Amino acid sequence: MSAVQVQIELPFNELLKAIEQLSLPDLEYFARQVIKLLARRQTRVLPRREAELLLKIKSVPADLYARCDELVAKRQAETMTPDEHEELIHLTNQFEELNVQRLECLTELAHLRQTSLTTLMKELGIQVPAVV
Repeated sequence: MSAVQVQIELPFNELLKAIEQLSLPDLEYFARQVIKLLARRQTRVLPRREAELLLKIKSVPADLYARCDELVAKRQAETMTPDEHEELIHLTNQFEELNVQRLECLTELAHLRQTSLTTLMKELGIQVPAVV
């Protein structure tokens, strides 16, 4: 690897001049390292517990939403069978349980981040769930 001579206090344009002295392989290596450094600075590393809570908050099975939407549409169109009505009640109960769990996770996350629940929900783009 090439060595580059630089002063202790280096203006930006001097730094670029020093980088220009690098061979192509060294310049490519330097560029990769700068990109990694930039990624580390741009990426906020979450503490493990926060990451776990966010995963629980954000992970609601899409198929449940889709099926619930289908059943609500049938209920509104008055074409729902008794079995479908029971299924909708069951799904509604599942959503209520999921929302309780999500709220518990949101509350814990807000506490960890020392912010209000309302502020956290706005930051995460979470709206109060609609009632089915």
